[in-house]
Amino acid sequence: MAYRPFDLTGKVALVTGGNGGIGLGMAEGLAAAGAKVAIWGQNPDKNAKAEATLKAYGVDVLVQAVDVADEAAVVAGVAEVLKTFGRLDFAAANAGVGGGAPFEEMTTEKWRRVTTVNLDAVFWTFREAVKPMIARAGAGDPGGSLLVTSSTSAIHGAPRNQAYASTKAGVEGMIRGLAVEYARYGIRANAVLPGWIRSDMTVDLQAWDKFNEKAISRVPMRRWGEPEDFSGLAVYLASDASKFHTGDSFVIDGGYTIY
Repeated sequence: MAYRPFDLTGKVALVTGGNGGIGLGMAEGLAAAGAKVAIWGQNPDKNAKAEATLKAYGVDVLVQAVDVADEAAVVAGVAEVLKTFGRLDFAAANAGVGGGAPFEEMTTEKWRRVTTVNLDAVFWTFREAVKPMIARAGAGDPGGSLLVTSSTSAIHGAPRNQAYASTKAGVEGMIRGLAVEYARYGIRANAVLPGWIRSDMTVDLQAWDKFNEKAISRVPMRRWGEPEDFSGLAVYLASDASKFHTGDSFVIDGGYTIY
């Protein structure tokens, strides 16, 4: 019999911020493996392009314009996924924003914007996602997987980046607690820490010659990370191949952190 642990046929996956960058890279991997995929994003053009990309894999796709900074919108968004697909097996809390500013000039408003999107929204998303997973376990169908996009900024010091780094360190603490609390239901919880990745968030850095010379040249793999570099990890963590793998942090940075 063929070894097929990465076949996601029959599974339902949600990726917040799934209309571009790392999120779309994850969503593409999930769709290619056979999962039904829901993505959240607020840019209509990006949503339409992402929907066409994902539907090309021949799977059911749900695109939702959810503002993750709005608790009620997150609750309604997860409810719509359940209404449309009937279940939820994998939730990737990937949506995020930057917020660089000199620390002494950081306003509370900007700080709250970053913490709301990068930390509070993860809490809301996972709180709603675990509810149907717990119910399924009680009905004799245990399992489920949570993945949060943290960042190597959680372990690296960087100027003007304290708000972002604080949230990315915070979600790692959250994920470890979730891993322990919900293991009894067969639910896993893990984090991924991306390094320097091509996305809308890093577009200015990509065009900065000095940054490429000083930082990207230090990446042992000698390149920027790409969204597709996260496809395989998403498939693994959504699949039964990872059913005993929880509470972990995956660093995907081309070797930058260890060099």
